[in-house]
Order: sequence, then structure tokens, then C-alpha cells
Amino acid sequence: MGLLNRSFAAWRGAGLPLALCLFLSPLAVHAQPAVLPSASVTQFQLANGMTVIVKTDRRAPTAAHMLWVRVGSMDEVDGTSGVAHVLEHMMFKGTPDLKPGEFSRRVAALGGRENAFTSRDATGYYQQIPSDKLEDVMRLEADRFARNQWADDEFKRELEVVKEERRLRTEDAPRALMYETANAITFLASPYRRPVVGWMSDLDAMTPDDARAFYRRWYVPANAAVVVAGDVDVAQVRRLAEKYYGSIPAGAVPTRKPRVEPAQSGLRKLDFKAPASQAYVSLSFKVPGLRTPGAGAGTGEAFNRDALALTVLSAVLDGYTGARLDRALTQGDQRLADSAGASNGLIGRGPQLFSLDGVPAEGKTAQQVSDALRAQVARVASEGVSEAELKRVKTQWIASETYKLDAVFSQARQLGSYWINDLPLDTDERLISQLRSISAAEVQAVAARYFGDDQLTIATLLPQAPDPSRQPRAPSAAVRH
Repeated sequence: MGLLNRSFAAWRGAGLPLALCLFLSPLAVHAQPAVLPSASVTQFQLANGMTVIVKTDRRAPTAAHMLWVRVGSMDEVDGTSGVAHVLEHMMFKGTPDLKPGEFSRRVAALGGRENAFTSRDATGYYQQIPSDKLEDVMRLEADRFARNQWADDEFKRELEVVKEERRLRTEDAPRALMYETANAITFLASPYRRPVVGWMSDLDAMTPDDARAFYRRWYVPANAAVVVAGDVDVAQVRRLAEKYYGSIPAGAVPTRKPRVEPAQSGLRKLDFKAPASQAYVSLSFKVPGLRTPGAGAGTGEAFNRDALALTVLSAVLDGYTGARLDRALTQGDQRLADSAGASNGLIGRGPQLFSLDGVPAEGKTAQQVSDALRAQVARVASEGVSEAELKRVKTQWIASETYKLDAVFSQARQLGSYWINDLPLDTDERLISQLRSISAAEVQAVAARYFGDDQLTIATLLPQAPDPSRQPRAPSAAVRH
């Protein structure tokens, strides 16, 4: 089971930001813009409220089947952080007809691959199978969605696996631990402040009934979508969806209360000490997301143009080998950094961040790297960007969209992400169209607008000598993903 630290994450140390996942590719940097092949996407709703999305792609006899539940760590409450991810693990532990682990064994016997993930915004379950095995996995997935059950002892054993996952991926990883702490001070009211894997004290106190209650509350048909892409017929998928998912009893989706992040009114700073070989610095600026009301209002466009221009800015800074940060910070005899990067969150159910980060080169300080990162943004604000830079990153986006269509799993994942975030299913086409129209003046304007101290949280990893009393640990539990 997988754990993502945002729905395709803003923190660079915890996962790739969606803006880069969707649009930036090392391939075809110099390719000419291509016309994206159109493909029909069908969406319908079952009587119990469950959404079904189908995209046909006949190029290979395979299919991707995904179940998306619009619930993630942002829907948890204090005291039970991590329960969404723990429940994801427990969904593999049985139904009245399946023993623990039997789900995975059956998918493997069908010649398929399967896994799951949890993020701040969603929980997802997926199988990649020969298309003639689609009915088998739909039967299996519908069964565990509707009838998941397990013994208390099974929960206690799996909870130890989750704790080990937290130790390996967070507590034994200095940057990840720093990001977790920085995240908690970047956001105050937003539930994005909590780690997806949960605080260890909450995991220690978690009970089987905490997970069962979360399951009963959120795993209702109207809060879920089935996405199928590949060598399938819409009529076939509709028939199977009605047969297996349509019989699940309807349930009300809980009311979500707004938890609006208050405006930041000054610089926030974290000096984080941890055993590490190198210093590291991260700068995170609060910025609008794709659907934030504001820029673009009244123009007939659904998307916030400032968010799009910020995505272009991140690509100009760090969208390809030899981009601005690479040239300015990591090259030459007087280089400041071993690495430097930029990313823009763009899409998510909660507030978004634009991040800059870097690892100081030998003899250089984190402050020097921080200053240099901000100087590059300030340079864009004062001098703008060239048409050649704009053309290059826009060409990459289009190439990336084209290559992405080669994998039916990527198509299913994209459609599910759009549904989770209440975006149109043709968002990819709309983004390409609108990103093409982003001007150099708009990129310059956002570079001047969003990078002051009042929107900023700076986190610096201060390397410490390892604790000699602490012995390296070997993993004590298998981690599925």
C-alpha cells in the first residue's frame, strides 16, 4: 500500500507535485508541439450515487481498474491522524468471503498487479489486468469496498507495519522529518498540517474501532468513483458496475466543514536539527491553486491564471536540465549548491504551495542557497522571462501529455485525480489550451506578487553528528509498497 504526502504533493521531499507529474517530462524537450489525440471519456452515476468513469483505449488487451474514495488525511480529526492510511492497509485484510491477503493472491493469479495509496486528498485502490479479467477484479473490489472486515488481532499486527513504515520513511529520514515539522507550522487551520502517515503517538493510541468508524463514515458509494481505462466497452463496464457496485447500499456523505487557512502575516522559520551529512533548505510560499477564486474571474476561464503562471514559473526555474536554478546555483567553480529545485502544487483539495529548495555545496551555507533561490525569482520579477524559455516549457507540457497517453494506468490515475478535485474530466486539454496562452508578462507578475516574507516558511536542516548510542535498525516488518 502506498502513501503520498499530498494528492500528488507540494513538498518536494515527500512526493512529486502534481504540476510536475502532469506536465514536466525529460523527454522531447525540443519536440515540436503535437496535436493531442482525442479520446472519448464517459461518466455516469449508479443509483446508489457511485460515479463511474470509462475511457476506451484499444491499443493493447489490458485495462486499469481504479477505485477512488474522496477521503484522505485532510478528513481526519486530531487524535486519530493516520487512520485513513491505516484503513487502506486494512482493506487488504479480508471480507466475509476472503481471508487476509487473499485479495492480492487472487489478482496475481489473474495475471494482474495491484496496490493502493493514501494522500491528503484521497485514497485509491487499483489493479492492472488483462482486459478479459475485468469482471473478476470488479467483483473483488466491490466486495471489499462494501464488506471489509477483520479481526482485532489482524489490526494490531498491521498497525505495527504502519509504524515501521513511519520509522523507515520519516523518522529515519532527516529531510522527511524536517518537512513533517515544517508542514505543521506552515499550516495552522488547514488539515494539511498533519502527516498522512500520522503522528506516532496517535498510531500508538489507535484502536480497531477507530478504523472501522472511519470506514463506515466515508466508504459510501456517493463518496467514491470507479475509473476504468483500456480495452473495454462502455456498455460492458456499465453492466459490470451495476452488477457489482450498484447493489451496494447508498449512504450519506458526511458534511465537510470548512477549515480555511488564515492569511499569514509574517515570516515563519524553522531550524531543524537531525543527524545528516549535508544541510538542506526549503522555502514554501502560499499561492493560489487552480480553482482558487481570483485571477481570471470574469474571463470565461474556470482556472486561476495566476496558478497557471506560477506553474510556468516553476518550469522556467527547474523544468529541464540546464534551467535557471541549475545554471545559476549548481554549475561552475563557484557553485553554491549540489542541487536546487522549484515546484508548484497547483491542484489539491486544500491550500497550495510554491516551493524552492537546495542542498548547499561544500563550503557554502544554507543561507547563501536560500538567498540565491530567492534572487532567481526576484530576477524574473524584475527582468521577466524570454519567449524562448516560454516556448520550451510549453513544448514539454504538450510532449508530456502525448507520452502520458501511452499508459492506460496513467490515464485512469489522471481521470480519478480530476474527479477527486472536482475538476472537469477534460482538464488536461483545458490546461494545455490555457497554459499555451500564459504570457511572459503574467509570469513576471506572479514572480513579483507571491514571494514576499508574509507568505513564506523557511525550513533549514542543520546536520548533527549521529548519536553513537543509537544502533542502525534493520526493517522489522515488510512494507508492501
